[in-house]
Parts: sequence; structure tokens; C-alpha cells
Amino acid sequence: MINLDKKIPNQETPTLSNILWKSSILALIFTIPALVIFLGIYYGTGNLIVGAILGFGVHFATLAFSGRISKWLVKFQN
Repeated sequence: MINLDKKIPNQETPTLSNILWKSSILALIFTIPALVIFLGIYYGTGNLIVGAILGFGVHFATLAFSGRISKWLVKFQN
């Protein structure tokens, strides 16, 4: 059986502002590059399909590394 009540020593309790701050930064990291690539290709070339495919590709690539990005962000902010 897993005991979920264990607390790690020297770990601060998360506050609402900490949670909102970190989740907002993660949302920006995941969405801004894909939107910039999509809109840049669309407005630069006028090709919607290529922009959408590359934008989705970049978005899913950042989601593939979301665990590593999240761990880095937590270490960086602590």
C-alpha cells in the first residue's frame, strides 16, 4: 500500500500564487513557440497547411519534453 501522507523534510508547502505562477510559465513555454511558427509561416508565405503542420509538430515536441521542462522550472524557481 502506498502512503501518500509522507512529507519530505525541508519542503515548503505550495501556495496558490506559486502554483499559478509556475503553471502560467509552463503554458507560455508550450504555446508561444508553436504559435510563432504557425503565424510566421502563415503570414510569411500564406500557406495555412504548412504552418499548421509545423506548428502542431513544434507543439507536440514541446509536450514530449514537458516533464523535463517542468522539473527544470521547479529547480530554477527554487
